[in-house]
Amino acid sequence: MKSLYKKIALASLMSAALAGAARAEEFLVGAELPLTGSLARVGAGMQEGVMVAAEVFNKTNGKHKIKIITVDDESAPAKAIAAVEKLHSQGVVAITGGYGSNNIAPASDAANKLNLVYITSGGVDDSLVTSGRKNFFRINNTAGYEKAVLGLIDDVGAKSVSIIYSTKEATSDLAKSIQKVLESKGIKAASHSFDPAITDFKPIINKVKLQDKSELVLMSGYENDYVGILRAARVLKPNLKAMVGVWSLATPKMAAEFPDLMPNVFGTALLPFPATFESADGKAFSETYKQLYKKEPDYLGQFGYVQSMLLFEAIARAADKGSVKSGGIAEEMRKTNRETLIGRVQFSANGDNPNFVHRMGQHQDKKIVIVWPKANATGKIAYPAVPWQ
Repeated sequence: MKSLYKKIALASLMSAALAGAARAEEFLVGAELPLTGSLARVGAGMQEGVMVAAEVFNKTNGKHKIKIITVDDESAPAKAIAAVEKLHSQGVVAITGGYGSNNIAPASDAANKLNLVYITSGGVDDSLVTSGRKNFFRINNTAGYEKAVLGLIDDVGAKSVSIIYSTKEATSDLAKSIQKVLESKGIKAASHSFDPAITDFKPIINKVKLQDKSELVLMSGYENDYVGILRAARVLKPNLKAMVGVWSLATPKMAAEFPDLMPNVFGTALLPFPATFESADGKAFSETYKQLYKKEPDYLGQFGYVQSMLLFEAIARAADKGSVKSGGIAEEMRKTNRETLIGRVQFSANGDNPNFVHRMGQHQDKKIVIVWPKANATGKIAYPAVPWQ
């Protein structure tokens, strides 16, 4: 009888251990994203990529599972902090997401205090990687955007540029850096800053039209800013050859929602639209994206996918070593070195990706064509060309 009790007890212990192991295979990952507010469009795009990454990882890893818990930061810094703290209280092991450097800075500070890895593709302000955040990682940066914009301006041969930029830190830093480089090349560069709260851009466009008389306008801002600037330009029709922007502009969403404003506009974009992929990773991303969302993927989803997949892989490696709760995720993130859908990603000691170089796309006939660099181009640059032609 004692032998039987021992066997039953042993079986119970083994069952409990197996149940614990099964539960340990699933890791909660937080997604802190702007799903409402001024950055809702980009937040939704990144969220789609995060969910595709979880789906692909869970189908292919075979050993570990990821469950995403999403909290809306409402495009506001204080709400971003609250979102991180809420996710921590729900037991997440790391956080993916964030958009806008002014939201990401406080959110990643909160994550750092809670010893949570935080990875993003939505913040390019260099202070994010120079302020000692030991658990912060990003896959893109200002330098990569700057190279793309300057490369396009070189290719079209513009001799004068008006830079219209938001006074937010990331957008103003990019604008000032580009202006400095343009002037060093002998290109006339005028600049006009604006408060993020303004909605009437006609006074600035009038200055561009009557004073600057530039060939090209470079917009360094966000979605709502671009819409306001383009609407003002459409009304006043300055004698320009091109309208160029950076993040969140050359996207299918912008083309669909503002069809009268987007034709011929340039913006950073890693993917053409419709997208094509050759690698196994790219095909898995594209096919899963279409299955989940019944539409073509865009580069916001691509960014969300890459940052999240790298995070999930690091979590899995840390889990195999039993180091998830002892700093292993950050340690494994620093070992990352592989080709992804945005090129090779490695993380330097400060969490930055030194390999990042963006591409430039152009809205053409309801499609997005990659026009820079030439090695990745899917079509020819239309220049001169503005939306109101």
